[in-house]
Amino acid sequence: MELKTGSGASRTSSSPLEAYALIGDTHSAALVCRDGSLDWLCLPRFDSPACFAALLGGPENGSWQIRPAGQVRRVTRRYRGETLVLETRFETDDGAVLLVDCMPPRQGHPRVIRQVIGVRGSVPMRLDLRIRFEYGSVVPWVRRAGEALVAVAGPDALEVRADVPLEAADLAHAADFVVAEGERVGFSLTWHPSYRPAPPAVDVAGAIADTEAWWSDWSARSTYDGPWREPVMRSLLTLKALTYEPTGGVVAAPTTSLPEHLGGVRNWDYRYCWLRDAALTLEALMAGGYVDEAVAWREWLLRAVAGDPDDLQIMYGVAGERRLAEYQLDWLAGYEGSRPVRVGNAASGQLQLDVYGEVLAAMDVARGLGMEPDPSAWRIQRHIMDWLESNWREPDEGIWEVRGPRRQFTHSKVMAWVAADRAVRAVEESGLDGDAARWRRLRAEIHEEVCREGYDAARGSFTQSYGSAALDASLLLIPKVGFLPASDPRVGGTVDAIRRELCRDGLVLRYVPDADAADGLPPGEGAFLPCSFWLVDDLALLGRRNEAHKLFERLLTLRNDVGLLSEEYDVASGRLVGNFPQAFSHLALVASACSLAATAPEPAQ
Repeated sequence: MELKTGSGASRTSSSPLEAYALIGDTHSAALVCRDGSLDWLCLPRFDSPACFAALLGGPENGSWQIRPAGQVRRVTRRYRGETLVLETRFETDDGAVLLVDCMPPRQGHPRVIRQVIGVRGSVPMRLDLRIRFEYGSVVPWVRRAGEALVAVAGPDALEVRADVPLEAADLAHAADFVVAEGERVGFSLTWHPSYRPAPPAVDVAGAIADTEAWWSDWSARSTYDGPWREPVMRSLLTLKALTYEPTGGVVAAPTTSLPEHLGGVRNWDYRYCWLRDAALTLEALMAGGYVDEAVAWREWLLRAVAGDPDDLQIMYGVAGERRLAEYQLDWLAGYEGSRPVRVGNAASGQLQLDVYGEVLAAMDVARGLGMEPDPSAWRIQRHIMDWLESNWREPDEGIWEVRGPRRQFTHSKVMAWVAADRAVRAVEESGLDGDAARWRRLRAEIHEEVCREGYDAARGSFTQSYGSAALDASLLLIPKVGFLPASDPRVGGTVDAIRRELCRDGLVLRYVPDADAADGLPPGEGAFLPCSFWLVDDLALLGRRNEAHKLFERLLTLRNDVGLLSEEYDVASGRLVGNFPQAFSHLALVASACSLAATAPEPAQ
């Protein structure tokens, strides 16, 4: 290995989300770009302040890039099998190298492991490291401790070890080196509390091998044997990576403030756990045979919602924290200039009636899947039903967490019906104690009101809220939750109306954010990928199986080269937008794959 000097080219602009891959340790996660730059990492938890925040600003806000020093002719990437060990292959005029990235499953302190492997020729390489704590706002004090660099600021410390010397300059560290065929150059970054000793050094090659074996063993537990194994398993791996192992909570995404519209203000913190994802998460995990993870998620859910139903939140922290105060990071320019950059989520204080239905639906799914019952689960559900009986008529902010006035959202009322329906089912089918007759009357009352107030007979479609002319993609859930059968003409009419008015290039918008939608924000967002998967499911239920399969295959093409999806897709620019990778999108992918698995395409005409 020959050391060289030289400055190399600097990185100045944002990369499309498609350029990023995920690595994680089931406590936190990092995003690594195709150009070898680690641009996002929060330690020690998903919701901790970032120590690399270039994703929402620039390299000066924290990044760690390892790349060929000269011109790169070709870049290809892959995960090693069904794992979260990432390989990036760089081809240059001088040869080829592999950059291997992973985060070993947490057994103490969080680590990032990186290794450059010479494949062909001798390739000059460049490393640039800028550590910035508190989302890029704090430059740490860096000192040498033996063979390591230790960066310290307040409670946080990062120890960096490298097989090549790192030189300090301009509040950063750099190295130029050459990797020949067969050579391996290793790097490790370890977080620890600044007031405690650093952990022992780690063997880089051994850590990579152990990480690959851990993920391979996890994937081998899967019992999924349906079609589309590759996208389903990559989605399940992503879901596992977004799981906070100590509690079983699953974050919606590992990122904050990636915009729903480039340059816009719809930038939210998704590093929390949404109750809305509960039933889908249980179904996806059980579809893969991951019973332990499903039980852990259910237990997280029950702990989070325990207490007064009047205090039920739509989301919680990874350990069930309730206080998710929202504030802005004014020093960050935002992804492609999309400001503000937000931490925390004020929507946690909203009233969203649908989550009460989501909780009872999730518990119904758990019973239906044969999960061992929890003694306290039914008491919590009965408590929720007592509250819902008195409050289901209230207006709320709805599934999309609008920041405008509360309204009588149709989907919210449908999910109140779901709560009553699942409560009745628990008594009548599972033998649990409760007043099924009273809940049947409630179920009938809600159903009658929704069909009267939420349906526009002139348009032949349900609408976003009572008295509104706006459509809403959440109405695609009406047949999926059993409110009406797909054979009901009101379902087909609603699906057709949504396809006419909310689809862009075949993909589904949540709604058109105009004055009638009243979401309190400037217009502009991409097509919502989970809603597009819901359309797949509805088309299958309606017997339009060829259309369903065609749309599903189209959605699979929107994944990036390593199989990841964000929350939304910008049809005009042909790019993924929104927080990335998004659990909701991958959950919906698994659900659609499972629902289509037994649905053969219609015969060719």
